[in-house]
Amino acid sequence: MEEKRLRIDELTEQLNLASDAYYNGSEELMSNYEWDLLFDELARLEEETGYVREDSPTGNTGYEASGGEKETHEYPALSLAKTKEIPQLLEWAGDRAVWLSWKLDGLTLVLTYDGGRLTKILTRGNGTVGTNITFLRHAISGFPQEIADKGHFVVRGEAAISYTDFELINDMIEDDDEKYANPRNLASGTLNLDDPALVKERRVRFHAFTLVHTDGEMDSWGARMDYLERLGFAVVDREATDAAHLEDAIARWTHRVESGQMDIPVDGLVICYDDTAYAATGSVTGHHATRAGYAFKWKDESADTRLDHIEWSCAVSTISPVAVFDPVQLEGTTVTRASLCNISEIERLGIGKTCTLSIIKANKIIPKCIAVKDAAGEVEIPAQCPVCHAPTQIAVSKNSGTKTLRCTNPECTAKNVKKFARFVSRGGMDIDGFSTRTMLRFINDGYIREFADIYHLREHFKEIEQQEGFGEKSVANMELAIERSREVHPVNLIFALCIPMIGADAAKRIVSAIGFDAFLERMKNGEGFEDIEGIGGERSSSILAWYGNEKNREGLARLLPELHVEHVPVAERAGGSCEGLTFVITGDVHHFKNRDEFTAYVESRGGKVTGSVSKKTDYLVNNDAASNSSKNRKAKELGIPILTEDEFVERF
Repeated sequence: MEEKRLRIDELTEQLNLASDAYYNGSEELMSNYEWDLLFDELARLEEETGYVREDSPTGNTGYEASGGEKETHEYPALSLAKTKEIPQLLEWAGDRAVWLSWKLDGLTLVLTYDGGRLTKILTRGNGTVGTNITFLRHAISGFPQEIADKGHFVVRGEAAISYTDFELINDMIEDDDEKYANPRNLASGTLNLDDPALVKERRVRFHAFTLVHTDGEMDSWGARMDYLERLGFAVVDREATDAAHLEDAIARWTHRVESGQMDIPVDGLVICYDDTAYAATGSVTGHHATRAGYAFKWKDESADTRLDHIEWSCAVSTISPVAVFDPVQLEGTTVTRASLCNISEIERLGIGKTCTLSIIKANKIIPKCIAVKDAAGEVEIPAQCPVCHAPTQIAVSKNSGTKTLRCTNPECTAKNVKKFARFVSRGGMDIDGFSTRTMLRFINDGYIREFADIYHLREHFKEIEQQEGFGEKSVANMELAIERSREVHPVNLIFALCIPMIGADAAKRIVSAIGFDAFLERMKNGEGFEDIEGIGGERSSSILAWYGNEKNREGLARLLPELHVEHVPVAERAGGSCEGLTFVITGDVHHFKNRDEFTAYVESRGGKVTGSVSKKTDYLVNNDAASNSSKNRKAKELGIPILTEDEFVERF
């Protein structure tokens, strides 16, 4: 018995340390797979011995965020009972109508509105006390600042970061100590920041999953979710079902995750009763409300396979190891690779030159090595960078002691991946299908060294089609996106060139004032751009210094023949057709290439484009003028004319 009590103490402290990292965005101490194993062991030992510590994670709903002002929740944010067995869900559902929805993998927030205005945002914290982060109200998307419901209103949801944004953000972080293990870790770390501008850049989005309180009568969970959607909240996906159809629904939803259809991280499913009055009558066991809902977590499927070799991939400042192994079937897909993160992870797992790896797909998506058997020999650490072949060095983090491999060449192409990401971005050349991870893969494979190389990728399409994650269809889509981007607006091109201090606004000013041809001529002649309003001497010097760099100058010379730069007339200095008018542009456009081009057109004619409808708006442009969107409703309330794009072109 004493041995079991000591093990309970050990597990409790180990899991609590991991919880601190999990909820506060610190370096991840263990995977969800490892957490579940230890948690289940702890729960079993507690049941056997009756010994449960006050700080046991089996009775806590979460962990208080570090820093910030703490407040008690008006309605305790209790956790849900969890199971990996479908029969338990069916028994819980009984003969009642239930709803199936995602268990999102982010950070739970509680929003309070009074008189129609957002008054408070609390993190979940430990379920009883949360941290007030209301100052981030404009930095998080997915909820309105004001709602039509003027009573007391409380809504709970998950703040999450998509896999796409996670990869982009994490790959841009050069300091390894600052990188995040997964999107949830990034989301929780982001909401601990004090700078709203930085939080906004990280694209945290709120997804409402329950309406906790409204003064109105509404006893249907489904009706409440519909109501939240009508009020302007982003609401979690959901499906009405019952015990007879629940297993089929779970299979369909699980397939959506396994087939890679989900960009938002999820770590399970949730069922809840439609009858909210009935759900509220349940008792509280530990920190679980017995009828509030039931969480379903997938059983992790693991497979053993032999390591073939370790591939080293350069990204920004770090050269990361990737295990390449004999193909295994996991969650309905063939898996051949898994990231090993860094040298410390290789050492922690005990990976040898030859060994057997146990592989899972974390949350059914990300391949991960969880254990090693039969290891022999030592892993060879590359002495040269795989991209530029410069010498490498092992760096040891001052904070965590983590060992990482780095390239010593400051001009290594892989270190400039930020520039390539900007080049293909929507504000730049707008080339779909080029995530930062894809760009890094092509850089590591030697396909891309400079911007012009993107327009010669077709020479490598046969090889790319054979790579994991690609195929004929994805490569065909990539080719189409590249070809479309050859027709480019000059503002987008200038932005894409990554000239220091020259963003979209400066590019618009240059093109509007002198046009693209004159921009090129001035750079060649070293004339400068101080005479353009909003540019000034510092920006002008930056442009000339950029062009004075031989590598940039020659790269531009090779890029321009690949493109057709649209002719944009120099703006009239005064009296343009949109002079003095403020427009809001929403929805899809067809006359212009995209809304950015539409905006540039308006600004070139003296007008202004804003993102929201207000009393200062003169026109709302929406090709679906009859829609019931929030912007259309606001425009009608204020008596602001709504134009289709064709009507705008005819008039302006």
